[in-house]
Amino acid sequence: MLRVDGKRLVYHYDAEELWIEAWGKNAVRVRATKQGAMPDTDWALTIPQSEKADIEITETGAVLKNGALSLSVSNGGKIVICKEDGTKVFEEYWRNRRDITDPKCSSIEVEAREFRPNVAGDYHVTMRFESLDDNEKIYGMGQYQQRSLELKGCDLELAHRNSQASVPFAVSSLGYGILWNNPAVGRAVFGKNVMSFEAYATKYIDYWFVVGNTPAEIVNAYASVAGTVPVMPEYGLGFWQCKLRYQTQDELMGVAKKYHEMGIPLDMIVCDFFHWPKQGEWKFDKTYWPDPAAMVKELNDMGTELMVSIWPTVDRESENFDEMLEKGFLIRTERGFRTGLNFQGATIHYDATNPGARKYLWDKVKKNYYELGIKTFWLDEAEPEYTVYDFDNYRYFMGTDLEVGNIYPVEYARTFYEGMSAEGQENIVNLLRCAWAGSQRYGALVWSGDIASSFDCMRDQLSAGLNMGIAGIPWWTTDIGGFHGGNPDDPGFRELFARWFEWGTFLPVMRLHGDREPRQPQFGETGGATCRSGAPNEIWSYGEEVLEICKKYIKLRESMRDYIRDIMKQAHEKGSPVMRTLFYEFPEDEEAWRTEDEYMFGDRYLVAPVFEAGARKRQVYLPKGCSWKRYGSDQILDGGRFITADAPLDEIPVFEKVIIC
Repeated sequence: MLRVDGKRLVYHYDAEELWIEAWGKNAVRVRATKQGAMPDTDWALTIPQSEKADIEITETGAVLKNGALSLSVSNGGKIVICKEDGTKVFEEYWRNRRDITDPKCSSIEVEAREFRPNVAGDYHVTMRFESLDDNEKIYGMGQYQQRSLELKGCDLELAHRNSQASVPFAVSSLGYGILWNNPAVGRAVFGKNVMSFEAYATKYIDYWFVVGNTPAEIVNAYASVAGTVPVMPEYGLGFWQCKLRYQTQDELMGVAKKYHEMGIPLDMIVCDFFHWPKQGEWKFDKTYWPDPAAMVKELNDMGTELMVSIWPTVDRESENFDEMLEKGFLIRTERGFRTGLNFQGATIHYDATNPGARKYLWDKVKKNYYELGIKTFWLDEAEPEYTVYDFDNYRYFMGTDLEVGNIYPVEYARTFYEGMSAEGQENIVNLLRCAWAGSQRYGALVWSGDIASSFDCMRDQLSAGLNMGIAGIPWWTTDIGGFHGGNPDDPGFRELFARWFEWGTFLPVMRLHGDREPRQPQFGETGGATCRSGAPNEIWSYGEEVLEICKKYIKLRESMRDYIRDIMKQAHEKGSPVMRTLFYEFPEDEEAWRTEDEYMFGDRYLVAPVFEAGARKRQVYLPKGCSWKRYGSDQILDGGRFITADAPLDEIPVFEKVIIC
């Protein structure tokens, strides 16, 4: 049965209730459930249903029109979406006999919207739709550790892991975008015959669909309903120094002072994990960090901000455990001893979905960090493959091999966004290992996790960063040099480091980090001293040749501050990626859709990183529609062709767009 309920088109058949609403310009939101009442949550969507749609009930079904989008529902419940010119861009995959007049009527009995009940009470849901075009290309979906930028043919896990961040918004070359608005562990398959989204434990199907003429139009439309990043603070535009980890106040200050004495601008230095006495004691360990207030002031006087790492884990032996347990601020385990992570102590996560727990943690952070002048936080989810399951209003701590929800990282960032907003701070930066759709509005700066130090891994990060931008997370970075291993005295690693540093200059945030070899000896018996650090990881740790390269590129980054500030403003105002695929800027250029190993830094600079050891040249495609100039050269080159560009060790190919044709 089809009916109109206010602005909403409703379809009901058997136990299923289906809602279809105009939701933003040229867009619709589709929800379905078999639990009687539709759950009351908007998840990633920030604006309410607002557009006035044109809805008509016909003999064969119903049609809802919203701007350039037209959605039809048959009497059998099948959804088809077309663009304004009649081009079909979405069709549910129905293979049953509910409507025998459908050309795809079939006796195999496969439904597009499938609800399989779980023992726990929720459903394992699957939404299937037709693959309409063999030449379709799909992008976005967040951060996956793979070389392929284009996702058609890919089978993607919808779950957070260390270095994997599922952000289920996809953009199609056919001119549509789709958000799987369901924060549950699941699966997305962009097959040649069928494309599908699954959630292993949920109460309903929920997706948002938009049509547009260009990728930029689609991404900006998504940002208009899911939110954008705040304004990037000035300290986010320059160079950040970090390693695993600075073990004492004297060590960190020695590094900062050396940068200052060398005249090298340092916007940020990071005090990483285990600067605290125990996990769940959000404060400096006075044994090794005796005067943090003086440290922050001295850093600020040198023009450097301090970022501190904050973990959500609470040690059973920490000073706050008993109080947090009593107040219900800790995640419960499904069974057995309440421990979620055994690393430097038996710990359990605080419940970021509990507003009281969020306030409790922010009050600790405010007292012990914020009031010292520290306003940036590294929110390491501490093994984010563990997620939170919402069942009957209780929160349980489980692993991704179980049927669980995936809502934790968004709420974790929200803790600090809300707390800092209450203090009148508008420019929020939360450095996160993972993010979900909507995390961007909480100041999420996502880094690509604990990755390998290799050229192959470096190449994978380019695809990860570009797809994160398409998925609505424009603040993204990666550990320059990779995280795991790498000896600063090894010539091969020095080359990798130099190439990664050059590329890092053209990332949204330029951040040096890593756990280098050989590891430092343990220097104490209490607190963080038992968590050993890696070898030095400063720009002077790699020899004179690499030092000069790093100084050159830090100077280049500084020279681009005005430009970077402008593209960060675009991210804030429109949701535009800072790193952009070539086709994002040149959608009419077919070769731009095929080129995956170079990108645009904003709308002006084409960046072609070097991803091969020993390479001193590389092929570069210059998109058509404009002319190009090699950075630092006056030679004008025509677009629409490949060139072989020189790439000596101290330079990667960067080209500036100079003439719009």
